[in-house]
Amino acid sequence: MASMATFFVKTTFPSHSLTKSFETRFAPPSKVNVFVGVRSRIHPGLRVSSGLIEPDGGKLVELVVDHSARDLKKGEAFQLPRVKLSRIDIEWVHVLSEGWASPLRGFMRENEFLQTLHFNSLRLDDGSAVNMSVPIVLAIDDEQKQRIGDSKRVALFDSSGNPVAILNDIEIYKHPKEERIARTWGTTAPGLPYVEQTITNAGNWLIGGDLEVIEPIKYNDGLDHFRLSPSELRNEFAKRNADAVFAFQLRNPVHNGHALLMTDTRKRLLDMGYKNPILLLHPLGGYTKADDVPLEWRMKQHEKVLEDGVLDPETTVVSIFPSPMHYAGPTEVQWHAKARINAGANFYIVGRDPAGMSHPVEKRDLYDADHGKKVLSMAPGLERLNILPFRVAAYDKTQGRMAFFDPSRPQDFLFISGTKMRTLARNKESPPDGFMCPGGWKVLVDYYDSLVLSGNGTMPEAVPA
Repeated sequence: MASMATFFVKTTFPSHSLTKSFETRFAPPSKVNVFVGVRSRIHPGLRVSSGLIEPDGGKLVELVVDHSARDLKKGEAFQLPRVKLSRIDIEWVHVLSEGWASPLRGFMRENEFLQTLHFNSLRLDDGSAVNMSVPIVLAIDDEQKQRIGDSKRVALFDSSGNPVAILNDIEIYKHPKEERIARTWGTTAPGLPYVEQTITNAGNWLIGGDLEVIEPIKYNDGLDHFRLSPSELRNEFAKRNADAVFAFQLRNPVHNGHALLMTDTRKRLLDMGYKNPILLLHPLGGYTKADDVPLEWRMKQHEKVLEDGVLDPETTVVSIFPSPMHYAGPTEVQWHAKARINAGANFYIVGRDPAGMSHPVEKRDLYDADHGKKVLSMAPGLERLNILPFRVAAYDKTQGRMAFFDPSRPQDFLFISGTKMRTLARNKESPPDGFMCPGGWKVLVDYYDSLVLSGNGTMPEAVPA
């Protein structure tokens, strides 16, 4: 069967130059005519919309400069004070440059940072609000701040000394680390992965401004063709004549329970009257913690899922979401949902403990397993998005396959956690038949074999900050 890359075509889009001056950092809002349903369940009277949902603020904010201006901008960058970017900083430049955070036009200034921390939203000029639940900020230290001085522009460089972007009309303000951590994660306990990677040892200042990204962000890891921008995804959905797009985010391998949820969702949308609902299978591709399966191996596993026919390639678009992972539970899941609006999704599937993790100190989950879906149903700025909570799927021992849990016969069901799944794969043990497609399971076993062959037999280190 054809490789997963052939199931969609990457389309080249022209870059867009930024205007030279801004009254506001947000794209002008437009009035949006979309349906709003009962968001915690499928509503039988929900009106079917024929077009893709509008992005936040009315249009996508794309921050890569026009090709003809790139040499000029590179020259300008070498004349400006420099800020060196970490790998995670570059991932955020990627997110901003393609419009995942629309209508945000760059790293947050203080007023945007405070609105995000305290309200999980940003107020537009017309008084409306868009959701924004995680700060997208750039930290600098005292020495960098002094070097910048009175300059109103800085150049952002990668670790190899290549110019990545120019930050214009900058504002430098205090980095309130403890407040940021407490409000984003709901705890300041030690051991939060993203905090340790990006905040604890970061500078005491934040720098915000309007971004001009010199070239599209590429990682040259063999996966760039999967990194479709919101604009490219919208084009792909239009080519497929999608009248609904339902997004499924994951950072784990796909098992047959996931597939059951996704195929059942499509059936429910067809029953509502949609003619061609398209699934956006959207694995997170930015920073993840050390014990998560790396992106390269997850993409191999997803490819096998489609090759084995577990999901239908005709109604599935597989793409990589470039955002880093916070593991901030109900706060972060709002960001995941909001970004998919900008990619054209009007339905979002949410499961148990989305974006959650175990408590870093105590033996318990950090977040209540049901709070993520409850928060999404009430979150400011997400009113246009229809939230589809998971139905609980487990392995039905009487049928030998994954099925929706039947509380009248709990003894017939086996729940296989992510930890259990990883343990089985590491030990080269097979899960029950019907839990995961054989090709997908082999990829997981091969991944853990690769750790042994590398000589350490342990989990790989997280992406360095």
